[in-house]
Amino acid sequence: MNDCTEYSKDMGVMPCMYMNHDLENYYAQMELPGVKKEDIHLEVTENGLCIKGKRGEKDISGCWMLAHGIDVERVKARYDNGLLDIVMPLKFSMRDGKKIEIE
Repeated sequence: MNDCTEYSKDMGVMPCMYMNHDLENYYAQMELPGVKKEDIHLEVTENGLCIKGKRGEKDISGCWMLAHGIDVERVKARYDNGLLDIVMPLKFSMRDGKKIEIE
């Protein structure tokens, strides 16, 4: 395969997703070559995200769970040239953590 997708008889096409986070946000990038912006349905909850779309005759879908809560009201997504970039602010910054002394 030339692009980073997994094919499954039951699920159609699962997009390749790269994810990272810092102390304030999750950052996700999905490869969706050949998919039109209007054919992408992205849904984010406090605990995860799901995407559905269509490329020609193939259905594209995938869901991912996240370890840290998301502030869904502040999520931003941008689609350009086959790449979907998503910034998902954490509900609680990891900067607010307390260092615990280990005995």
